[in-house]
Amino acid sequence: MALIDRPFLSLLCIYLFHGSLVIPCIKALETNPETQESDRVINLPGQPSSPSISQFSGYVSVNKEHGRALFYWFFEAQSETSKKPLLLWLNGGPGCSSIGYGAASELGPLRVSKDGAGVYFNEYAWSKEANLLFLESPVGVGFSYTNTSSDLTILDDNFVAEDAYTFLVKWLQRFPQYKSRDLFISGESYAGHYVPQLAELVYDRNKDKTKYPLINLKGFIVGNPETNDYYDYKGLLEYAWSHAVISDQIYDKAKKVCDFRVSNWSSDCNDAMNLVFEKYNEIDIYNIYAPTCLINTTSSSVGSNDSLTKVNNYMIRRLRIPGGYDPCYSTYTEEYFNRVDVQSSLHAKISGNSRGKWRVCNDLILYKYNFTVPSVLSIYTKLIKGGLKIWIYSGDADGRVPVIGSRYCVEALGLPLTSAWRSWFHNHQVGGRIVEFEGLTFVTVRGAGHLVPLNKPGEALSLIHSFLSGEPLPTRK
Repeated sequence: MALIDRPFLSLLCIYLFHGSLVIPCIKALETNPETQESDRVINLPGQPSSPSISQFSGYVSVNKEHGRALFYWFFEAQSETSKKPLLLWLNGGPGCSSIGYGAASELGPLRVSKDGAGVYFNEYAWSKEANLLFLESPVGVGFSYTNTSSDLTILDDNFVAEDAYTFLVKWLQRFPQYKSRDLFISGESYAGHYVPQLAELVYDRNKDKTKYPLINLKGFIVGNPETNDYYDYKGLLEYAWSHAVISDQIYDKAKKVCDFRVSNWSSDCNDAMNLVFEKYNEIDIYNIYAPTCLINTTSSSVGSNDSLTKVNNYMIRRLRIPGGYDPCYSTYTEEYFNRVDVQSSLHAKISGNSRGKWRVCNDLILYKYNFTVPSVLSIYTKLIKGGLKIWIYSGDADGRVPVIGSRYCVEALGLPLTSAWRSWFHNHQVGGRIVEFEGLTFVTVRGAGHLVPLNKPGEALSLIHSFLSGEPLPTRK
């Protein structure tokens, strides 16, 4: 599906990926450290003195000819580091940072404080269960960069997978103690494409040990993942209606005029879906029961007829998170990672250009991205047969990649059922539901939105523990 060809769909995708219209100009000078110790992070500004956290960050060159390098942030497991698996995390977008989201706002051991002045320890960090590796991908995202601007015009799923694979191979060369460690790949949102595609590339190249190094891939887990255009958008529409976001009339109209199987929607379908997203403009599509951010982060006029301003105003309303957390966290993470002392500590560099600021998302990537893969279900079928461990989890309050669409995707695989739909529990309350098939487990997280580890950190930690350890989620109070 060519998302960029649909005028209104640019807004739709922007809703999904928490971006910013301020386009960073990223021309970093790669530090290219020769040893892992050169990447060790010491005295991260505002970091608490305890507990002790072993962390590394820096650049890995993925194409020296083009001057292309990806930025990572790595945390060793909090205990039994030598025994815990390696878990790679990717955020989606395309164009959103796994540093700003996954690491600093969701599942990393250090979260940015709400004033952006420092970081605090996350007691629900997934580093309790694994050695965590966060990657800013593709180039142009966060601190990752290319010195060849034309790279940004040819970005697609294959490009991203190839660069991520090259990164992984070279990172393991820099950290050889993890070469034989069990590797799992994880991510959320559009990483629903990135994760299985990278897993497939690793799986295929592991078969040719004379040409490629062996990577000990064991499986992958994805949250609220973009998986199949038809089922994802069908689910999006049905979720909006079933959760009282849109009227019967809007729902009936969209059902009548929209064929989500085709890549280019009709003008009638565009109009109908615009009405759906107008209603979502009033609330947080990523968590329909969450408050929205009330900070005015732009001077753009809401009443302007300029299309760019309209897009910008859509983006203002998504700088937020669900109830129980400050809904303006993206503002704080941007304040923190744009500090010179923070960048120095992380061995990160961006140009001094006035537009060269670190952003949670780079919308230039979204606008230029070539959406050429409408479905990754065939990859699931292939890797399930290959014996990889695969889980999908879904926060059931997410309107953008809703649980309904994910259930359609799972059903489309036609896998034999091994354990029926049932509740699982966390702290004596229903944490969500779980259903198991031959080769795939599907888990919902009750009350969580698009960013499950942020919205329901305790439940998310239980979930990743079960996935990595093989211990079942509790099915009794």
